[in-house]
Amino acid sequence: MAMLLTEDRIQRLLAAAREARERAYAPYSHFPVGAALETACGRIFRGCNIENAAYGASMCAERVALFKAVSEGFSDFTALALVTAGPKIPSPCGECRQVLSEFAPQMPVIMANTAGEYQIGTVAQLLPAAFSGENLKGLGDQT
Repeated sequence: MAMLLTEDRIQRLLAAAREARERAYAPYSHFPVGAALETACGRIFRGCNIENAAYGASMCAERVALFKAVSEGFSDFTALALVTAGPKIPSPCGECRQVLSEFAPQMPVIMANTAGEYQIGTVAQLLPAAFSGENLKGLGDQT
């Protein structure tokens, strides 16, 4: 059952994401990103983007938070907050949307800039018609 996304809860998640953003390693893009992922039991996992000179080896904040949570045994998520600087409100990249949809397609995503402006949408709204395990069913029967 989804928990009510109150303003207090939103602000707590945004604060955790801002804190995570401070740890970002972004020497190439100079675009630090922080994320905070909340589990069903209320635990918050933080993530920041980690860049690499071989750009493909870089990792987004959202996936860092999710991979940390899953590696610790959590897979039931209730909300994600994402914070970046700049005048525009950020949105998760396509890879992050796909990974998030694997675990929590109906999860609210709070997208905010450092000015305090935010928008909320679900993972499914951000990635309609996501590729899922349902797409793979029955493939082993084909030759």
